[in-house]
Amino acid sequence: MTDIALHPIAGNALMTAATFGFIVVTLRNVISTAQLIGAARAFQTRIKPARRSFDLWTRYADLALPVSVIAPCFNEALSIIDSVRALLALEYPEHEVIVVNDGSKDETLATLIAEFDLVRVERERTAALDHKPVLGIYVSRKHPGLVVIDKENGRKADAVNAGIAYATAPLVCVIDADSIIEPDGLLRATEPFMADDGSLMAVGGAIRIANGSIVHGGHVRQIKLPEGWLPRYQILEYLRAFLTARVANARINMLLLISGAFGIFRRSVLVEIGGYRHDTVGEDLEVVTRIHRHMREQRRPYRIDFVPEVVCWTEAPFDWGGLRNQRSRWEQGALETLVRHRHMLFNPRYGRIGMVGLPILVLEDVLGPPLELAGYLAIPILYAYGIVSADVALAFLSLTVLFGTALSLGTLILEEVQLRRTPSARDLAMIGVAAFVENFGYRQANLFFRLRGMWRFARKDSSWAAVPRAGFTKG
Repeated sequence: MTDIALHPIAGNALMTAATFGFIVVTLRNVISTAQLIGAARAFQTRIKPARRSFDLWTRYADLALPVSVIAPCFNEALSIIDSVRALLALEYPEHEVIVVNDGSKDETLATLIAEFDLVRVERERTAALDHKPVLGIYVSRKHPGLVVIDKENGRKADAVNAGIAYATAPLVCVIDADSIIEPDGLLRATEPFMADDGSLMAVGGAIRIANGSIVHGGHVRQIKLPEGWLPRYQILEYLRAFLTARVANARINMLLLISGAFGIFRRSVLVEIGGYRHDTVGEDLEVVTRIHRHMREQRRPYRIDFVPEVVCWTEAPFDWGGLRNQRSRWEQGALETLVRHRHMLFNPRYGRIGMVGLPILVLEDVLGPPLELAGYLAIPILYAYGIVSADVALAFLSLTVLFGTALSLGTLILEEVQLRRTPSARDLAMIGVAAFVENFGYRQANLFFRLRGMWRFARKDSSWAAVPRAGFTKG
């Protein structure tokens, strides 16, 4: 305790900040608990998919709709060959691979032409979507299902629109060129469409972190835990996001986000809504929100589903600078989506999306970051000045650390019971340790990064904050 008195105005401001911080943390924990319970019930009641890809193939080979896999790329000359080979080798009855070279400055296009014996062709555009001019279209003489679109740079959303505009299949799979889809991942992710009545608009797939794992020939050959703690914390975040939040939200048709790293859409609905928007850094959240809005305004029955089995692997930021840029961009994208679709908030016309889904997004991305961070800063100061008791400070610590850790451990248990993708008991224990340690520094740093995203949004800063890549561990 300090003997220096705190000014009454400052004391009142800190008490207000601590109170609102306490309320926000409590609400977020309640929501997370509900999502964990909802996810557990969803796993318990759903029909489990076949474990072997052969069984999947036998069951659905004659029902699988053709898929156009769209992979935008920019300056990927070093890894594009492995990525394309992996996409061509996907276990799927009928799929085309559309690689969109988004104005790369390196040898990406030349590498593709040489490796896959590409020849320039004329190809009819099947949808009028907004995108930068196309400079040339190529097909492979080695692989008839490979198409390469060379276009002026316009960033990812623009490149995806170009891919959709020239796609021929009723389903489109949008992926990052540096993501790794498991060989049977496309078949697993399209499984919900097999028995669909036409109301299913999109399916999200689970994303897992490949840092530290052994990659060979465009496939993850051995799952390993990353060496650094930063990727380990992100493993937990991804588990909480994909294994609890999205499973629970999809169960009640309230899924607002399909990861830009991997998602499957009914092409017709993307064309109806005009494709992806170019004026946001969070195009994945925005496009799904716009699908909800479009379908509800049309008063058409629809669903957006999610497949929790691992289907796609990606590289997470390995340093603080990359994490800062990624989380700032995510925050900025969420705010852009909320502002653009603000009339949906608390509007009964949009059902549970307007009355529950978007308000939760406001709590998590507008009120949450500043108020939770204010609570973390205010409680120690108030305790030091003797304004709050040790019991109150301990209650806040328990709410944030112990409750948060318990929720993370609950997600780990769910993962082990349902999917069992953590390679060993030792790795599971290390992730459990990370669930506790992340509360001391990592969570608070993420809040600062999200405030940076708010600042970028306020300044209308649309520049792309790059995330450095170390590359996959080759084996």
